[in-house]
Amino acid sequence: MPPPPADRHTDLLIVGAGPTGLFAAYYAGFRGLSVTVLDSLPEPGGQINAMYPEKQIFDIAGFPAVRGRELVDRLLEQAAPYDPCYLLGHRAETMERTTEGAFVVTTHQGARVRARAVIVTGGIGTFTPRPLPAAAAYEGAGLAYFVRRPDDYAGRDVVIVGGGDSAFDWALTLHPLAASVTLVHRRDTFRAHPATVAAVRAAGVEILTEAELTKVIGDGGDGRDIEAVEITRRDGQTYRLPCQGIIAALGFTANLGPLLGWGIDIAHRRHIPVDPAMRTSVPGIYAAGDINDYPGKVRLIAVGFGEAATAVNNAAHHIDPEQPVFPGHSTDVPTAAPAAA
Repeated sequence: MPPPPADRHTDLLIVGAGPTGLFAAYYAGFRGLSVTVLDSLPEPGGQINAMYPEKQIFDIAGFPAVRGRELVDRLLEQAAPYDPCYLLGHRAETMERTTEGAFVVTTHQGARVRARAVIVTGGIGTFTPRPLPAAAAYEGAGLAYFVRRPDDYAGRDVVIVGGGDSAFDWALTLHPLAASVTLVHRRDTFRAHPATVAAVRAAGVEILTEAELTKVIGDGGDGRDIEAVEITRRDGQTYRLPCQGIIAALGFTANLGPLLGWGIDIAHRRHIPVDPAMRTSVPGIYAAGDINDYPGKVRLIAVGFGEAATAVNNAAHHIDPEQPVFPGHSTDVPTAAPAAA
């Protein structure tokens, strides 16, 4: 995707490029709005692409099962005909109002977007991986916090640190590809679903409990491969394992960050209350997906899709009061005839 201009004027700014934001981009295009999608991550997809791109998702309407990356690709394809602008690797920082009532959002890289309405679809906000101190020098040089391309680990000795669902999901995914997979957890109990733990054990993945990764053997993290790691058990026993890839699946810390300074009501510094039209406390700013809250809220991707459509339709009416909230069904819109073979 080409980089957008530093200053951009758009009808609708969507803050967050996860599934809800991507569907909102499609729907806003369908409503005839120009759209800019902003996200702090370097690629679209939000938590899905960052944390579980290869994991199967089972609760998306019309898909008995769909991999996270495939869902993101389909959403991008759906929005593509309307040519949304993606401003990726930019964290939304400040928001100001113009005298005309528009919003000007400035990113941490200095890009400015002027929008007539805003929809916040930021999920849990920005999320930062919990560090693995013993391997910190190898970040980007053998240490990863999530797996974007499982094939990168084919034929490698992999050590996964963690005891939650992500750690066990990656163990299952990588076991058929890697030369070896060892899962290391400092406790003897796990946060992962028991069925996933049982599947990992049945697959023959080595699990070391009451143990920690305490040392990495390599070149200091200048881009060459890690060679081995040392694992220390609680009883003081130390193991040295061959290793060319470490996955630190220790969870993430979430933060709404600069959004807290936008003047929007935010409950417990975590969720944005909305009304049935997805309106926040600031007229012209809407919220959809995991970040919003209302009585009976259910945090599912499927619910976020419906909230996105509601937010876009009401934002369209806010931008142009002569436009109806409900535009009719997409099946009523004529489409171009397919090209002749």
